[in-house]
Amino acid sequence: MKVYVNGKLVDKAEARISVFDHGLLYGDGVFEGIRAYNGRIFMLERHIDRLYASAQAIALEIPISKERMATDIIRTCRANRIRNGYIRPIVTRGVGTLGLNPFVCRNPQIIIIASKIQLYPPELYEKGLELVTVGTLRNLPEAINPRIKSLNYLNNVLAKIEALNAGVMECIMLNAQGFVAEASGDNVFVVKGNRIVTPPSWCGALEGITRGVVMELAAEMGYDVREDVLTRYDLYTADEVFLTGTAAEIIGVVKVDRRAIGSGRPGPVTRSLMAAFRQLVQRSGTAI
Repeated sequence: MKVYVNGKLVDKAEARISVFDHGLLYGDGVFEGIRAYNGRIFMLERHIDRLYASAQAIALEIPISKERMATDIIRTCRANRIRNGYIRPIVTRGVGTLGLNPFVCRNPQIIIIASKIQLYPPELYEKGLELVTVGTLRNLPEAINPRIKSLNYLNNVLAKIEALNAGVMECIMLNAQGFVAEASGDNVFVVKGNRIVTPPSWCGALEGITRGVVMELAAEMGYDVREDVLTRYDLYTADEVFLTGTAAEIIGVVKVDRRAIGSGRPGPVTRSLMAAFRQLVQRSGTAI
């Protein structure tokens, strides 16, 4: 396996950064998760735009252009013969001191990993997920804006620990006001009649790339798609609930806090969106 580190492709065992890198010391950096399907990278431009927007928001200057980033992502995929896989570009603040000052870090580090990922077992896409609401609240947007996809994922990790301790693979995170924000690693959608609703970013939701694609697909299919505040009551009484994410794609939710959702199986709207999404990813994207 070859890993891209600052312009060079090196063996996995030789892919190293300094222990003084602020990405390691403080989670000071940004990243993206991108999928490749059938020899094409899905929504590469949108992912790169979000990567650079995240960096801009934390005053981190990525030392190469967006065009060069795209070229290097493709190069890394080719080196690893990726046709169907997962790509992780990472930009860290770079080597600094043990102090917090980010401006002593002169050289941001760029890492690109192209490999495989399977977030959920295949059978769960047929059976659906069970979720629990966890006590770990989503970070306040005024503290860490959820639109920034940063390397500091401890908030999500703590929520994931709670979910796993409860015997499920994913969870619902609420914000400080008690509204639904997102899952530990995915966006949340509710279906009620012809309406499909997902929390807005100001509630603590990442503006996921897959989330945006699904909203576009659903609107094209005639659904009333909107961002709006959701409570747990809205989840419990929904016709359907599903999650979206780069790794997860689209997966139905059949139980939340031991309440069965709808029929207790992934519903027809979820299944139709799953089918439309699979068709889209097979015919679009940037060639590797």
